[in-house]
Amino acid sequence: MKTADPSLVIAVARSWLGTPYHDQASLRGVGCDCLGLARGVWREVVGPEPFPIPPYSRDWGETGPREVLADGARAMMPEIATADSPPGALILFRMMPRAIAKHVGILTGPDTFLHAYERLGVIEEPLTPAWRRRIAFAFLFPAR
Repeated sequence: MKTADPSLVIAVARSWLGTPYHDQASLRGVGCDCLGLARGVWREVVGPEPFPIPPYSRDWGETGPREVLADGARAMMPEIATADSPPGALILFRMMPRAIAKHVGILTGPDTFLHAYERLGVIEEPLTPAWRRRIAFAFLFPAR
């Protein structure tokens, strides 16, 4: 599968900077959560979303037998090793030990990423060791 130009992914993701946080929304400049940010970037880089996203829990400590978010991404995007994640990659974070991955970001550089965070909205920040150790999965956006 051919993958999207990482500079396009990053430029589109950065166009969402400053979008307020709004749970389960995906409208640039109006409101989004972390998954809504990824969905919006998908729509602009790849095209229409391939399936509707069902309502989801905000509980970062949620456990379960399935990695629902990772399984959904895997069905549409090439998965890569987290250690090999280049700028432009979609990264999924496991926020608590033994919990399922429930937070999403987009790498913008080797040590920076962009994500939507409650009370802060869409921000770009350093990929600190605390964030880096939480990365559970990584994917590349496919080309249009």
